Amino acid sequence: MNAPITPHRPIQALPDQLISQIAAGEVVERPSAVVKELLENALDSGATQITVRLEEGGVKRIAITDNGRGIAQDQLPLALARHATSKIASLHDLENVGTLGFRGEALASIASVAAVTVTSRTADAAHAWEIVGSHNGTVAPSSGAPGTTVDVQDLYFNTPARRKFLKSEQTEYGHCAEVVRRIALARPDVSFSLSHNGRTIDQWNISELARRSAHILGNDFAEARLALDESAGSLRLHGFAGLPTASKARADGQFFYVNGRFVRDKLLVHAVRMAYQDVLHGDRFPSYVLALDLDPSLVDVNVHPSKIEVRFRDSRSVHQFVFHAVQRALAQTSATAFGSVPAPLPAASSLGGDTGAGLGGTSGPGLWRREQTQTSFGAQFTNTYAPAPAGGSMPFFADAPGVAQDTAAYGALFAGSPSPVTQVQPYVASAEAMAREEYPLGFALAQLHGIYILAQNTKGLVLVDMHAAHERILYEQLKNALQAQVSGQDMQVQALLIPVTFYADAIEVSTANENQDTLKALGFDIAALSPTTLAVRSVPTLLKNADAQTLARDVLRDVREYGGSRVLIERQNELLGTLACHTAVRANRILSIQEMNALLRQMESTERADQCNHGRPTWVQVEINALDKLFLRGQ
Repeated sequence: MNAPITPHRPIQALPDQLISQIAAGEVVERPSAVVKELLENALDSGATQITVRLEEGGVKRIAITDNGRGIAQDQLPLALARHATSKIASLHDLENVGTLGFRGEALASIASVAAVTVTSRTADAAHAWEIVGSHNGTVAPSSGAPGTTVDVQDLYFNTPARRKFLKSEQTEYGHCAEVVRRIALARPDVSFSLSHNGRTIDQWNISELARRSAHILGNDFAEARLALDESAGSLRLHGFAGLPTASKARADGQFFYVNGRFVRDKLLVHAVRMAYQDVLHGDRFPSYVLALDLDPSLVDVNVHPSKIEVRFRDSRSVHQFVFHAVQRALAQTSATAFGSVPAPLPAASSLGGDTGAGLGGTSGPGLWRREQTQTSFGAQFTNTYAPAPAGGSMPFFADAPGVAQDTAAYGALFAGSPSPVTQVQPYVASAEAMAREEYPLGFALAQLHGIYILAQNTKGLVLVDMHAAHERILYEQLKNALQAQVSGQDMQVQALLIPVTFYADAIEVSTANENQDTLKALGFDIAALSPTTLAVRSVPTLLKNADAQTLARDVLRDVREYGGSRVLIERQNELLGTLACHTAVRANRILSIQEMNALLRQMESTERADQCNHGRPTWVQVEINALDKLFLRGQ
């Protein structure tokens, strides 16, 4: 097909109206763009109260009223003129933009594709003034309170081709409402009102960010968020990061602001996503409301007419600051975030280590003598019961690591006999213990359906998903072991007395031969015995109780798919998560009370222990008053 022949015309200057309409193509993409520009102007004017009125999705009418400084009578024509602004006057101002608007194009572009009326009154003026149409319009007296009203009607009335590209009324309204929500979220110190077709849809009074974000993002986010406020030099990041349990299937709960301006920046999105990688794998998206404040000279907001993109002078420093700030906030998601930090546990845990871990102590109306034995699961303890002295309560085990000797705190927890069946006695915690909450997850009572651990703490009942909890503990231990090796320490490995051999195809054998350094760094010794046989000679100590063949195949698969260097750098978390999942205690594994308590103590000393590697909660608290309501106690 031949290209159409363009008629030859001499070079000529375009008329102002056509220039404005060309600019409007970049600035005014749809009604929501008009709402954004007008709201930014209102905020720049110092408004504390803004009303947004829409008709037919903003296509028929957009009217925004504010109580800002207003525009003087002689300034109204300039407000509608192209490249006229009060916000910058030099290149230095452009490189240090401290306002939301600065280009001086928005009102002129809007006026070129819609019927615009600007009514404004300054605080010292006797009455308001009004201009209609364009900067060539007549300024006439009008009525109105101090502030400004911009009334935009019949969008694209003179460019019908553009109007055909607009979507349905409901879709366009949805985009406008989203813009209002984004800006309202950034400015909780300003009240906003939104109405559509004469009906008030939403209203946000002046409040703080916590309440405004709960109103806009909903109670689910409000109940599962972490407050964040960190500074480094001229950088400050503050707001709320949603817990992994508040993740969504779409990225529609992500709000990031730079100096008060909502942005979609790949660098910032990547930094936050990387911070969540330890607690949110798969296709889930975190929710957050984060604001980055920095020196305006360190960020370029003049990248695109829509001003939704920014460019940082030192992007690497900004990325690292945001990544570490969010990561540190998420690292606090453990039971100890709600109480004091328990005593440190030994390096090797009873859940996969060589030595016994901290156990929840048991005391009752008698004294227990503990004898330790080793099991496939870890340290096992046999208790011999002796009656208590009359009138006295017994201390916890003096030799139980991680357990304080504090009878006043917990009183009688467990009592029983030398028989295998442990009988649980009721206990009442003192007010002092309630205040300290030394062991936020309390002490184990029983196991439910081989899946959940039931524990009792000062608040009521604790339910623990034992596989998810153990998976997180192992994952963090594996990650720390690998990081220690990077720092020059040797990873602890367990040599197998009898190597595990299995059939392997040619690809698996070649992968093992070509990636010995990577496998060694991960703690595996996998060697080829023949062209079709591999032998696993050692595994990381933390994984010694797992199926060596399954672990070997998983490691070889990831190394083959992503390459040795990428597995150790980019795909490390996914691989370690897979290994931890295979090694964690499985459903229907019957645990003793001591093993359950060991798991609870490990959770209290492990970062991010509130969620498993996939973002699911590992434990929930059922408070005593909720239980009372179930049984109508006190009613």
